[in-house]
Amino acid sequence: MINNCNVLVTGGAGFIGSTLVNQLSATNQITIIDDLSMGKKENIDFSDNTELIVGDISKQSVLEEVFMNQQFDYIFHLGAIASVADSVKNPVRTHEVNFDSTFMMLELIKKYQKKLKRMIFASSAAVYGDEPTLPKEEDTSCIRPLTPYAIDKFSSERFVLDYYSLYDVPTSAVRFFNVYGPNQNPNSPYSGVLSILLNSYKKFSNDQSVHFTLFGDGSQTRDFIYVEDVVSALIIVSVSEESKGQVYNVGTGKETSLKMIINVLDSLLDISLPIQQDTVRSGDIEKSVSSIEKLKKLGFFPKYSLKDGLKKYIEKDF
Repeated sequence: MINNCNVLVTGGAGFIGSTLVNQLSATNQITIIDDLSMGKKENIDFSDNTELIVGDISKQSVLEEVFMNQQFDYIFHLGAIASVADSVKNPVRTHEVNFDSTFMMLELIKKYQKKLKRMIFASSAAVYGDEPTLPKEEDTSCIRPLTPYAIDKFSSERFVLDYYSLYDVPTSAVRFFNVYGPNQNPNSPYSGVLSILLNSYKKFSNDQSVHFTLFGDGSQTRDFIYVEDVVSALIIVSVSEESKGQVYNVGTGKETSLKMIINVLDSLLDISLPIQQDTVRSGDIEKSVSSIEKLKKLGFFPKYSLKDGLKKYIEKDF
């Protein structure tokens, strides 16, 4: 759906960004900006169509040089400090990367990018916080960002959408729920629970002494979506005229407990992973699931069930 275009992907060496880059690079010219603090070069399938700029997106000089010298058709702004815990420890640095970079980018687009078809901003389900209403719907007042990470994502999101209504900059935003899949680093504080869990299975299958710590009884639920479905959603939103100035949940619309995931992985891998139960962590959200009715109206339907996504994840990363 995106062909023969010039595409910029910030955070393009990371988990979601590299999956997007590798899908688009066969038929498009791709520029990546990534400081490689969490992303890895080996995540990228490099070709003549792919350029990696190692740089900090919070530095205006880095962004301005790129925006002055190239005209982009699509910009996917995925670069961020993705750790909620890090945002609590380092709110100033988080604000620089997660908010300031977005605001600078919007101003540079307005100044230099006269042919841009769309800028997509990656927001997060974290903006909903612990507001109990389920499923989470985009166009409600049920927003309760509880951390610097979530606050920066929501404020950035609002600027992104308002630049469409105020300045006619073609923008959209997406709120990722719990994304999983290959190239997710299980050893980082940015990692999702599924990559940490699968890494425990790997170690156990290699006769390492390991257990997985389950906080509570495992009944807490999340909306898990396979990374290739996320990429499909990003592309669908980016090419839709209807999506300009709009925000979309990116999930499956299905609620899955951690206990159920462990049961599925035990079955797929024929392994009974040792589990150590601990008390529920303070601040953990009990249940979360998206409404994707708005995204479905653009033609998006998740391709991967949880079981199918886990199978493919295991094939690539186990």
